[in-house]
Amino acid sequence: MPNQPPICSYEDSSWRTEFWRGREYEDRAERIALARMLPPRGARLCEIGAGFGRLAEFYLGYEHIILLDYARSMLRDAREQLSQNSRLTPHLPRITFVVADLYNLPLADDALDTAVTVRVLHHVADIPRAFAQVARVVRPAGTYLTDFANKRHLKAILRYTLTRRAPNPFTHEPYEFVKLNFDFHPRYIEEHLRAVNFIVRERRSVSFFRLALLKRLVPVPILAALDGILQSPLSNLYLSPSVFFRAESCKPGVSRLNTALWRCPACHSTTIVSARDALVCQTCERVYPIVDGIIDFKAQM
Repeated sequence: MPNQPPICSYEDSSWRTEFWRGREYEDRAERIALARMLPPRGARLCEIGAGFGRLAEFYLGYEHIILLDYARSMLRDAREQLSQNSRLTPHLPRITFVVADLYNLPLADDALDTAVTVRVLHHVADIPRAFAQVARVVRPAGTYLTDFANKRHLKAILRYTLTRRAPNPFTHEPYEFVKLNFDFHPRYIEEHLRAVNFIVRERRSVSFFRLALLKRLVPVPILAALDGILQSPLSNLYLSPSVFFRAESCKPGVSRLNTALWRCPACHSTTIVSARDALVCQTCERVYPIVDGIIDFKAQM
């Protein structure tokens, strides 16, 4: 694509085994927020940046679940993990694994009831472009549930107040603290959601107790339970390092799901047909392989 923003790829990374070690509290706190904010059922849901399928169990109320990631290795891991989970294995026929690019989603307009991005936005260099794609694929009155790394959390405010050292937590522009890792001001995220006809309906502040000492001294279930109690009442203060938004699509049109699901990333045609071990665009004749049960819209045959 022209002027393609840089993408943070987790291909062949040890994210599942290394990153989450010692982060059981954060995992539980995020699960509490997701359980309370996610619409429980619908026809189609896509988690964009699904990684190894950590949150797949929350989507079982949907008829068709799409786990999409830029990294094929993450989706291979997801398939393996889900196939070994006796509770989730029966639902595998309803789950589609897709390698694709957030900035050029291979989904038709209005293809989804619900889109989810969790632990994704903090790697997104071009928020307006990403939100435009999500807005395109979510039907009118559909839901977009997302989280972001909060630039103006309590620790950042205290640090800036005492030292006056950058970053300033009150300015709206994103702060890139290391390459392709961004903190965002809540107003920045909300303004860009509004620009593509998403209206934030619910907010939750998450991971209030993300401090190494607290996590060592207080059992994880207690910390997570306390976090769950505070998430909604303190949401508008934006004091936590992570913030969840549930937004509704207010774009014009009938609140109806598109019968078409796929869109060719190359020519944007929705005339996509299944062939042996591939999806084929009938307009530009590009062939997108299906290998080990994973549709790869980044590769062409």
